[in-house]
Amino acid sequence: MQHPSPSREIAVLIEIMQLLRNPETGCPWDIKQSFSSIVPYTIEEAYEVADAIKRDDMDDLCDELGDLLLQVVFHAQMANEQDSFDFSDVVHAITQKLIRRHPHVFGGPRAEDGDVVKNQWDEIKEEEKIQRQLRRKDKGLPREELSWLSSVPTNMPPMTEAMKMQQRASKVGFDWNDPKAVLSKLREEVDEIETEVNVLDHANNRDNIESEIGDVLFAAVNLARHFDLDPEQAMQKTNNKFRKRFGFIENELEKQNRSLADASLDEMEILWQKAKSE
Repeated sequence: MQHPSPSREIAVLIEIMQLLRNPETGCPWDIKQSFSSIVPYTIEEAYEVADAIKRDDMDDLCDELGDLLLQVVFHAQMANEQDSFDFSDVVHAITQKLIRRHPHVFGGPRAEDGDVVKNQWDEIKEEEKIQRQLRRKDKGLPREELSWLSSVPTNMPPMTEAMKMQQRASKVGFDWNDPKAVLSKLREEVDEIETEVNVLDHANNRDNIESEIGDVLFAAVNLARHFDLDPEQAMQKTNNKFRKRFGFIENELEKQNRSLADASLDEMEILWQKAKSE
């Protein structure tokens, strides 16, 4: 059998995936995979794309985008094996969606205002939901729940999910009008944690503490949203800041031929404050 060669053609990538999934001659690991088993890899590849962009590493980005594309081809191949859809159906669906959602580019009147485009996009998406339900009905598929928040996926990072639910609820007026009101709510939630922490038997109120911490985080996401900030990015910046400052502590101790285990909390706090000032 002639083996495929590296190529710029998507058809070759699809062919390679088919060969990897061949029950008789393919790769044992690829053959045993399912949609659910490769979900973690799909998500991981998306994060690695984001990391390459953050580092402004174009060479790495090219490589990571290829890994992400492989995930799309992998899912499409498994769907093709059960006669659900194939890669060409995926391409058709997204090209159709892009054309439909951009009438101001493809045939309709030009839109110079970004807000007009955003409102138009939202209206088209709502119409698509209705059409999706009709299509599922024609195919004999179960009806999807069409609650107002059902369009927000439940398997994205929790902070992102919280922000998108809040944005969605805001569209129907369920929102704070002033960031200061959100800040007041955040203080209220912190006070409720303190109430739970003051309970002597922590072993029996762990669920309550967990719930209150979740409320604090949800309120913090809301506050970030009101300042048009991405809470995930804010958290990432804080993580990076903590990493650098803690590394400073470690480096300063190494200069003294000491390790983290040798230092007291008070000593590390002094170095932490020094890291902040520098």
